[in-house]
Order: sequence, then structure tokens, then C-alpha cells
Amino acid sequence: MNNNKKIIIQTIFLITGVIFIVRLFFLQVIETSYKEEAERNATRKMIQYPFRGIIYDRNGKALVINQLVFDIMVVMNELNIPDTNAFCSAFNLTKNELHQLIRKIKEEKGYNKYRPVPLLKQLSVDDIGKALHIINTCEGIYPQERTIRIYPHKSLANALGYIGEISKKQLENQEENYYEQGDLIGISGIEASYEKYLRGTKGVRYIMKDVHGVEKGPYLGGKMDVASAPGQNLICTIDLELQKYGEWLMQNKVGSVVAIEPSTGEILALISSPSYDPNLLTGRYFSKNFDTLQKDPLKPLFNRATMAMYSPGSIFKVAQALVGLHLGVLTPNSIKPCNPEAVGVKCHPHPSPTDLKGSIQWSCNPYYYDVFRSIIYKGGTSQNKYKQTETNYDIWRSLMVKFGFGQKLEVDLPNIKAGFLPTNAFYDRIYGNLSWKHSTIRSLDIGQGELLVVPIQIANLACIVANRGFYITPHLVKAIGNDEKKMILTRFTEKKYTGIDTAHFNRVIEGMELVVRHGTAYWTQIPGINICGKTGTVQNTQSIKEKGDDHSTYMAFAPKDNPKIAIAVYVENGGFGAVTAAPIANLMIEKYLTDTTTALTRYMRTQILQKDLIHKAKGEYR
Repeated sequence: MNNNKKIIIQTIFLITGVIFIVRLFFLQVIETSYKEEAERNATRKMIQYPFRGIIYDRNGKALVINQLVFDIMVVMNELNIPDTNAFCSAFNLTKNELHQLIRKIKEEKGYNKYRPVPLLKQLSVDDIGKALHIINTCEGIYPQERTIRIYPHKSLANALGYIGEISKKQLENQEENYYEQGDLIGISGIEASYEKYLRGTKGVRYIMKDVHGVEKGPYLGGKMDVASAPGQNLICTIDLELQKYGEWLMQNKVGSVVAIEPSTGEILALISSPSYDPNLLTGRYFSKNFDTLQKDPLKPLFNRATMAMYSPGSIFKVAQALVGLHLGVLTPNSIKPCNPEAVGVKCHPHPSPTDLKGSIQWSCNPYYYDVFRSIIYKGGTSQNKYKQTETNYDIWRSLMVKFGFGQKLEVDLPNIKAGFLPTNAFYDRIYGNLSWKHSTIRSLDIGQGELLVVPIQIANLACIVANRGFYITPHLVKAIGNDEKKMILTRFTEKKYTGIDTAHFNRVIEGMELVVRHGTAYWTQIPGINICGKTGTVQNTQSIKEKGDDHSTYMAFAPKDNPKIAIAVYVENGGFGAVTAAPIANLMIEKYLTDTTTALTRYMRTQILQKDLIHKAKGEYR
């Protein structure tokens, strides 16, 4: 009996011991949560944010650089601020503001009391230096290094874009799981388009800490640490000096300038006016400054060069002439009378009749009324003119698409607009199938009506003419990476042809040469430079009382042979093309090709700088 009791007691002890051993094995070897909890209490994971790639202009001048800042990180499970008054004083906060910041963190979706999150963001080195003694007295609070962008030249804001905190939608939609809440990401411009090259690779560092949160050195001797890798640098196509000169000429004006090297498609200047100091959208006051800029009625955040849509006006006559030559309704020697009363369009006094060169030189409206009418009715009869209208319109439109109209140019910027080139179906919806003809759409003769273009499309048209029939997609970045290993994007080397015979461009170019020498823009000629240009005056669809004068536009390239620069200028309410847009463009051509001025061009420059169209219109722009 006693032996049985002894065996039972021994068995109970044995089973209990086995249970304890199995449980300890499970807790210490199989189950890791306790180990992870212990390690979490003894270590701190610190993200090492990489330096973002630097952006240079085509001549090696830095357009965007980095500056070191700090976020004050907080782990809510460890938070202990012994002296709240001293903490608030160090960071220029009130107690109420501090409590609001903490409350906001706790109310965030996905809140985790063990995860470090920013309490205060983007403090300067000086700010941290003054507050470091206070930080060291706190638990669950530490500084985290970050970098922000600095713009040493305060130029090119709309093209460079800006970075900001990633949105919840972007976090949810990301494919690589790279970003976390609070990370910075390119939001607009080059910063957004080349984000994956610029951002670099994040690193991580594990720090040992004591029960008070004081750092005691690297965890496991740094064996688990991963170094960050900086982002790749970008070599931009922009000529900074030309960009700054153009921005100077466009001060107190609303509009845009796009200058391109025709043979490569490289954008030399991309100006949207009015613009802003890009340094306003960096640092801890980003939100406040962004809100102010966004509410500005002049819309400085709106990139007019790539997003504003206007009628092209008389500039469109260049494309109209080339399509007319291609379709055989024009010859290089076609002569037509300027008879405004007969065709019901206005024109300004000039020699009549005129040939193709003269039609461009003097921007003759009746000439292009007849050209477009001949295209629309080509091969038609009175019995089938409505059917022939739609057939020929589709042919005309398909050729205009090859000039880059009615489609987004694949420029390396986000949010590019396509403009509007009406389709056959568009007019069918308005007027009915087989119920419209040339007289219905005659405003297209001279680039008005429903037709809309974006300024960069007009600069691209200047490139097509300069190249005698092709263009390379305009772009802002010519190389990615460091000096030893640069990457060139092949999509920006492909020539895109219009299908127009090279020979057709000769007479059109001669007409554009006469525009500047003896035509509508004669007063803007630059001594020693053979400029080929075309002026345009775009009808202002708003009432004169409300919106001021018509819009001034102009495109050009130079020199005539082996062109180095093509340019388009749009100035809202600038009046005739020759009055405002043409001198701005030709002055920039002079700057780029010679970097000198003459007495004539200095006079022209003075006239432009004195032209204050913003205050004249009292800021009433859309």
C-alpha cells in the first residue's frame, strides 16, 4: 500500500516536471513573443533615412540639395516627461498643444503604443541642440535624423516640384511596401516623376537601452544593422541661367515659357508665372505655406507650361499650312487674295494678294479660311459634302495628332494635359451626324473655336518645324546616376515623325523668317541672329471688362539653319503676339545663343520689364 502511494506521488512529480520542461521549451524555443517583448524593451529600432538624390542643371549647378533635420519620435508605451513645463518651453509649445499632439497620435488609424511615431517634425540642428538636455531627461522620446530639400537658386519651382508626407491612399496603394506613415515622397514635378531613383534605400540601426530609455550602444555589436543607400543624382536638361532670365522677364505677368533644344528634345527652360519660392514647401511650415499658396488667386502652384489650355491662335497657321501642302490643296507658290468681307473673317492691313510665305509673314486670316475649307471639301461635290466633310476632317485630324495635338506628350512630369482636338464624334454629338460642314467649324481655320493646346505642345511644334518634320519627346532629365555610371532613358532618344515631306517645310520656314525680319514681329529682331517666328493673338473668351486684353503668344526657333533653341511664350492678357510674347522669346534666344545684349535689345527688355499685367488686372486671373 505504501509502495503504491510512493509510486503515485513520484508519478505526479514526474508528470509535473515533464509539463514544466515542455512548457519552458515551448516558451523559450518555440514561442518567440516573450523573447521579442524582452528585446523590444531592451532595444530601439531606428530607421536610417537615406540622402535623397541631388538634381543638377545641364551645366552642373545644383538645383536641389539636402539639409539635415530631426523628428522628435515618441514611443507611447514608454512615454514619461518629468518636467512638462520645461519640455514645452524647449519646443515653443503650450501644454494644450502638447496634449493635442499626443491625443492625435492615439486617434490615428492603426495606432500601436509600441511603435515610434513623430511627435514633432523637421526641427533644425539648432532647435535640437537647444532642447537636447530636456530630451535626455525624458523616457520614450528621442531625435530621429531626416533630410529635407533646399533650393539654393529659388528657381524652377513648378518643374522641380516638392516632397511631402505620404498620404493614406498612397500608403494603401504602394506595391513595394517601402513607405511607412510619416515618410516623405515626391508629390509633384521631377520629385514625383523620378521618385524611385531619388529616394534611395532606407537603413536600420538597433540600439541597446536601459530601463529609463537611455541609449547604451549598438545591439549585438551592430550585427543586425543595415546601412542606408543614398538616392541617385539627376542631371537635368535645364539651363539655369536661361531659366532665371526668363523668370525675370515674366515677372508681373501670367503665362508660361517653354524652350527646347530641337535636335534632342531637351527642355532648356520651363517657366510658369507667377511661381513661388520652392523653399516655402520645405520644413515644418510646409502645411501653412502650402495652404497660403493654394488659396492665392494667381495660382502659383499651377504649372501653366504643361497644364494650362488655350486656343493656339494664329500660331496654328504653321501646322495648317504644312497639312495643306501635304494634302495638295496648297503649293509653295499658292496665291490667294486677302478679302475679309468676302469670307466673313477679320484681318489687319497687309499686301494682297499674298503667297504662302506672305500668309505667314502677315498672318493672313482669309488665306487660312480658304486652306482649311479646301481641306474639308477636298474631292467632294454638292451631293456628298456632309459625308466628305466628316471623311476629310478625320484625315486632317489624324495629321494634326502627329504634330502632338490632342494627346499628352510623354513629358517626364506628372499631370500633363492633352489639350483638345475635337473628334468627328464630338461634332456629331453637338450638330448631329452628317449635319455639319466647314462653315460650322470654321474657327479652326486660324486656331480658335473648340481647339485647345498646352504651351509645351506649341514649343514642340516649333521643334518639329526646326527639325523639318520630326520631334523627340520633350524631357527634363538627361541622365540618372553618378559620373561613373549614368543611365539614359531610351524613350527620350526616339524620333517621332509627322509624315510631312521635308521639302514642304522650306517655304513655311521662309515665311517664319520674314515674320521677324519684315513682318508682324519685325521690331523684336535680334542683330546677328536669324530667328524664324510666328506671332499669335488669342481671343480672350471672358469679357474685356472682367479679363482685360487678349492673350499674347509666339513661337520661334533659331538660328534658321542648324537650330539650337525652339521656344513658345504665352502671356495672358498680353495683347498682340508681337507686343509681349515675341520680345520675351527673342530676348531669351539672344541670351542662350550669345549671352550678350545690344542697345536695341536692352530697350526691348526695358519695355517688357515695365509691363505689369498682374496689377493692371488687379489679380483677377483664373
